[in-house]
Amino acid sequence: MLSRKPVPMSGCPYKTDPYPQYEKMRQEGSVHPVLFPSGVQAWLVTGYEAAHRALNDRRLGKNHDLGNEGWRSRAAIMPEPQHSQLQAHLLHQDAPDHGRMRKLVLDSFTPRRAEALRPRIQQLADALIDALPADSDPDGVDLVASFAAHFPFQVLSEAIGLPPELADAFDRDWGKVVQPVGPTDPGRPRYEARLRGLQTYISEVVAHTRAHPGDHLLGRLVAAKDNDTLSGDELGSMIFQLLVAGQEPVTNQITTALVTLLRHPDALRRLRDEPELLPQAVEELLRYDSAFELTTWRFFAEDSDLYGTRIPAGDSVIISLCAANRDPAHFPHAERLDLQRSPNPHLAFGHGSHFCPGAALARTELAVALGTLLARLPGLRLAVPDEDLDWVQAVLARGVTELPVHYDLRR
Repeated sequence: MLSRKPVPMSGCPYKTDPYPQYEKMRQEGSVHPVLFPSGVQAWLVTGYEAAHRALNDRRLGKNHDLGNEGWRSRAAIMPEPQHSQLQAHLLHQDAPDHGRMRKLVLDSFTPRRAEALRPRIQQLADALIDALPADSDPDGVDLVASFAAHFPFQVLSEAIGLPPELADAFDRDWGKVVQPVGPTDPGRPRYEARLRGLQTYISEVVAHTRAHPGDHLLGRLVAAKDNDTLSGDELGSMIFQLLVAGQEPVTNQITTALVTLLRHPDALRRLRDEPELLPQAVEELLRYDSAFELTTWRFFAEDSDLYGTRIPAGDSVIISLCAANRDPAHFPHAERLDLQRSPNPHLAFGHGSHFCPGAALARTELAVALGTLLARLPGLRLAVPDEDLDWVQAVLARGVTELPVHYDLRR
């Protein structure tokens, strides 16, 4: 049980701008009791040093089996058999299984592989912008619906070997299965329908890949199942992770980066005029407002001390990456956007053994997306007041659901 009153981690004011709350938390200490919309009470780690150490703390496990009944009753709400079949991926594994599974994906997401894909990534970005209106109408153009919602999945499909006919059949609505919907929620039937639809799709991907093997990630994963390196549930779960976690965060990161630049027009103009700044600018935009606001659950196997706070076994521990990345104790003038900040050891992709394996590809996607949008949409500006932007209400993520913009004649 939590001994202090938990801080709510939900609602429009918080999701629109969580940074004032994070600043207050950092000043008060490293570990805080919090309450999520699902009713889960957890412990939140804030501050850079505390977050960095927690991300590397081997006492903290990721496997859901470590969660206690209090956590399980409200957080582990994906029904069976889907929970067992879809939650056996990398994010929820500890050593040695985590290492065995991680090895299978690393070669597909190396910096060299991401750079080799850059010309194709550029083609995909240009094709989406070619499809935009020549100039924005009075209501503006939604860059989520027209660009950010499609571009990352197209890139992911190229990176993992998903053929066009299957890529076109993917329903983005399936990605909402990671948003908690409790057993008594009116939206539960639709949630379970999403799960069934996604599972059917994953089965079709596996069958197609087995019938048409190739030298790509999907082919290697199916081959690993066939040679008993992966179980059937692990295979389906890893494909689930790729399809959902592999593209939605990049969609959100494109939107948070664009909102940041639109709020800082001098920085936007400079980046447009000096595209050579893109590599450093991408790192700063990741630090300044990360799409991965919080990590997924971690658990102690036994009652443990975390920076002076006693954490019961099986209680969930969450690390705030956004709070860490705005910590003025580690980043001078942390609230300032500095496109040339160096060094910039942000934690947007996590740290340690669970560092995001797709980080290099995500960095390349962001650089291409931002560089292309700024170069080809002159005069880019918001088409609605900033306060009217609708921020994603998902627990772990930051991003906007729509991004209406105006621009001058498309290039």
